[in-house]
Amino acid sequence: QVQLVESGGGSVQPGSSLRLSCAATEGRVDDYAIGWFRQVPGKARSGGLACVESSTNGGTYYGDSVKGRFIVSRDSTKNTVNLQMHSLKPEDTAVYYCAASRTCWMDGDHYPVWGQGTQVTVSS
Repeated sequence: QVQLVESGGGSVQPGSSLRLSCAATEGRVDDYAIGWFRQVPGKARSGGLACVESSTNGGTYYGDSVKGRFIVSRDSTKNTVNLQMHSLKPEDTAVYYCAASRTCWMDGDHYPVWGQGTQVTVSS
């Protein structure tokens, strides 16, 4: 079973860009749909921010809150999926998680495998 580790989080100013990575330490991310979610402590996990289907199926999907600002992509040579975030806003502050499933869902309950999360803070 694939195991995932996120990286790339940090503290940035509003309007900045940041790239998160989701690496597979076991298995290959190309075999899975990889979704990105976020959670603010004390609040419910968000719906899907972005998802890329497995390499076999293709396709990408975005949640309305990030459409046009976030881009999800694969780097098969590094066995990772990246989330490029642009025009960051204070309300994007959260712990960001990647998760694996057989196909893309915007509901995180359909993802059986999760990474540990990486913190993103957007503040002036």
